[in-house]
Amino acid sequence: MPSTSPAQMITDFSVRADPYPIYAELRRQPVVRDESGVHLVTTYWEIRDLLQDPRISSDARNLAPGNYPMSAAQDDEGTLPPSFIRLDPPEHDRLRRLAMRPFGPPHSPRRIHDMHGELARIVTDLIDGLVGRDRFDVVDDFAYPFPVAVICQLLGVPQEDEPRFRTLVDAVVAGLSPAEDAAEQRRRAQQSRLELGQYLAGLIEEHRRHPGDDMLSVWATDDGPEGRMSLVELITNAVLLLIAGHETTVNLITNGVLTLLREPAALERLRDDPSTAAATVEELLRYEPPVQMLPQRNTLADIEIAGAVIPKGAPVWLLLASGNRDPRRFADPDRFDPMRQDNQHLGFGFGVHACFGAPLARLETQLALTELTRRLHGPQLEADPPPYRPSPILRGPRHLQVTVEGITD
Repeated sequence: MPSTSPAQMITDFSVRADPYPIYAELRRQPVVRDESGVHLVTTYWEIRDLLQDPRISSDARNLAPGNYPMSAAQDDEGTLPPSFIRLDPPEHDRLRRLAMRPFGPPHSPRRIHDMHGELARIVTDLIDGLVGRDRFDVVDDFAYPFPVAVICQLLGVPQEDEPRFRTLVDAVVAGLSPAEDAAEQRRRAQQSRLELGQYLAGLIEEHRRHPGDDMLSVWATDDGPEGRMSLVELITNAVLLLIAGHETTVNLITNGVLTLLREPAALERLRDDPSTAAATVEELLRYEPPVQMLPQRNTLADIEIAGAVIPKGAPVWLLLASGNRDPRRFADPDRFDPMRQDNQHLGFGFGVHACFGAPLARLETQLALTELTRRLHGPQLEADPPPYRPSPILRGPRHLQVTVEGITD
């Protein structure tokens, strides 16, 4: 490894296909201080404790002067204010409650449940489109278009605009990764985020004039007990959900297909017994989580944990994927075991910032993997490991070429 800096070791693209040996090495210490000033938390219980510790902030404005992040993930978000995941209670809680009103309990308890039929139809249509082919790219032909169609429908974004926002989303996601020219990468990410905001502002105004049953319409017109989000709050959180609503699920589905093709017994189990889909997805979230780390944290006070002291104002990276393979918490953690019991992983985070869209991502992935394993005959990987996306944070294959003997109609 060319660098001995822990932060650079785990973000180095050369380890993207398999970062887990690096995590295992770092877990010798629950808290590792990088030469940059970043504190990396590597072990399950310590990560979980900090995820619910009110002395840990998600607001980059609380960084001590001179503590600059190694990537744009913790930097200023440009000309749009932070979304709710970059804020602390009580402001975080207010915006999250407002965002949740048209999405889930307590105000919309059946929203995800009632989407089941439509999700199944989209999956069926995508696989139908593969019939007659002997090879396809899991990412481009299935794992990307599926959650994009879902989030567009859910938010009220025209799916035909996908080519327009895909380039912008890619630039924003690229801004999460360290780069040789970090300032230029950050500038492009901020500009793309602003352009996404301008695009969504136009849609919000259209939905305000002609509301439907989508989330943008509800946000723009609903007057609940806490009122509405301001226009700028609505825009910045719409940008967040447009990106988060499909990026992580693309990686979760693709990581799932890759893992099942590497684990034939698990694939056969899911094919023979679709009722194991939920447990399979939970183990996948532990074993190959699409969000590897949370680098957007800092301390509001000196925190003593596992014999180390993280000083006030220090940047903190919570290595979720490392915690998910902590042998002090999970037996035989490097083995993919869909029948694993007590699987309280960190794949969707924990505490007040636990993933907003987790119920939808779970359902999408369960349906996707169940139908793919049922309908694909003799699937094989063309390349292992496949090429990966640049991001060490939102980690997943850029392409996953698969050959098949046939696809059931």
